[in-house]
Amino acid sequence: MPRPARWRSALSAARDEATLAVRLYNDPGQSRAFEGFVVHMHLAWLYLLQARFARDGIDFRYRRSDDPRRFVTVDGEHKRWELVRCAEERWTDLNDPVRRNLEFFVALRNRIEHRHASTDRNLGLSVSGHAQAHLLNFEDELVATFGTRYSLAGILRFPVFVGTFTTDGEQALLNLRQKLPADLKRFIADYHSGLPEETAADSRFELRLRVVMELAARDSNALSMQFTRWDDMTDEERVAVSEMGRRGHTVIREQRRAVVGHGLLRPKEAERKIAAAIPYRFTSHHFLRAWQIKGIRPEGGSGHPERTDERYCLYDALGRGYGYTEAWVVHLIKECSSEEGFFAATGRVAELKAT
Repeated sequence: MPRPARWRSALSAARDEATLAVRLYNDPGQSRAFEGFVVHMHLAWLYLLQARFARDGIDFRYRRSDDPRRFVTVDGEHKRWELVRCAEERWTDLNDPVRRNLEFFVALRNRIEHRHASTDRNLGLSVSGHAQAHLLNFEDELVATFGTRYSLAGILRFPVFVGTFTTDGEQALLNLRQKLPADLKRFIADYHSGLPEETAADSRFELRLRVVMELAARDSNALSMQFTRWDDMTDEERVAVSEMGRRGHTVIREQRRAVVGHGLLRPKEAERKIAAAIPYRFTSHHFLRAWQIKGIRPEGGSGHPERTDERYCLYDALGRGYGYTEAWVVHLIKECSSEEGFFAATGRVAELKAT
């Protein structure tokens, strides 16, 4: 019986590592679950790409610079490409969202191992969208390269959890995110600020899910959870989904009556959200300067207070004040997550928060 191709053992190891990574991530009893996910997904991706190269006859050993016919050795073993080098070979476009997601986790792994082992839970929450994309990208690469018989879909299940399905759960998760160390917040913000908009917004770099809970009729042939891909929606459905906002939180359908100012934020509320999401000190003065520079509303005492940029701000004639939209909060969080953007948005030099 012929020996199996070498790439098959690498492929099997890749699937095992990915399965273990997800099991650790979803285990509430693991004190360093997210770190385990990052480390084992790193190995899963490395073995998967090496399996692809081995199958396709691509030599992924480092050659000596002084003699390209010979290979670099370490402790008697050939030195093989690390994950970043493999990603460069697989995705030649520097800003490919899959490659940038991979490189993000490589850099994050180095920080976790060397300085931040104690921030596991908070960090896992802050980059959960990146982690989900990290796994789905792996599944896509696995199936596209080796076929559906190797898919992880029959092994992994949708986890049962509370999280943002309840109001209290959502607030608890937000409180954890705010405790992330300033230098990790800065790392995440700096990494994102260097990305083109189309890469940062791509679900292969960061997956942001919006779940609408509704009662459905019992169907013995249907799955308990149904997901609809963006590409499969009509233009009208895409518009309706987009109108739900960009927060990526769960939306529970319920009956609502008309409420004046529904969905708008008071200045202090908007200011607190921005301050919690960026690594720099953000005050009411920064908030004031931001709307003045952007010109989203008139100055106080204007004869036409209603002349606002309705994407970001609306005038309340009854209360004689202004309400700010989630879109304005999202805009400022994005702008103020880097030193350059902070100065452009507020006209003030960014100051790191006290740790």
